[in-house]
Amino acid sequence: MSKTASTNVFSEIRTILSPEINLPKSLKINTRLKMDGLELLSKIPEETIPIVFFDPQYRGILDKMKYGNEGKSRGRARSELPQMSENVIKQFIKGIDKIILPSGHMFLWVDKFHLCQGVSNWFTGTNMDIVDLIVWNKKRMGMGYRTRRVAEYLIVLQKLPKKAKGVWKIHNIRDVWDESIMNKNGHTHTKPTDLQSQLICAVSNEGDVVVDPAAGSFSVMRASNQANRNFLGCDVNG
Repeated sequence: MSKTASTNVFSEIRTILSPEINLPKSLKINTRLKMDGLELLSKIPEETIPIVFFDPQYRGILDKMKYGNEGKSRGRARSELPQMSENVIKQFIKGIDKIILPSGHMFLWVDKFHLCQGVSNWFTGTNMDIVDLIVWNKKRMGMGYRTRRVAEYLIVLQKLPKKAKGVWKIHNIRDVWDESIMNKNGHTHTKPTDLQSQLICAVSNEGDVVVDPAAGSFSVMRASNQANRNFLGCDVNG
């Protein structure tokens, strides 16, 4: 083997294997569970899950900018969703940190406001660190007093020990991802299925369990099925 090949940080082979998971009967795989996400996280055995998606519902930009459109169309739909305080978000992240196996990943959806304000304090006391960022171009106009928002952001975190070789096996995923949502299924926070499916394939093996404790539109469930993975997730609205 050449020196270049032996020191290459890239690998298309995932050497980390997920352990078998013994779940309580109340946690059914590949089902739209109606329950509190913190309860779901508390029932999953520690360090068994390779990948978790988390899309917290927070008021953030609505409270700070006071757009005044909460009684109209998209603004009303967004404001009527159950809201998470920063303390609740931190509880979710601690629960996620507990169930992720070493060198596993969490993908955290944030908007421009939280990206600029910073979310590093959400991870205090956990074993996770930020390793990458993906910009999702939604290809539709959003709110904004000055520039109009067309993007959301996916922060990539990895549980210690941080490493890419033997863990992340797909290397052509763009960090700016164009994907339109054709069918939102009536949910204001639907996320891009194809992007999430690619990320699932990158950091897990077929048959692994993908967790989403705040599933919303259950786009992660569709992405998991597309990637031949098992889905375990819930939403308070089912």
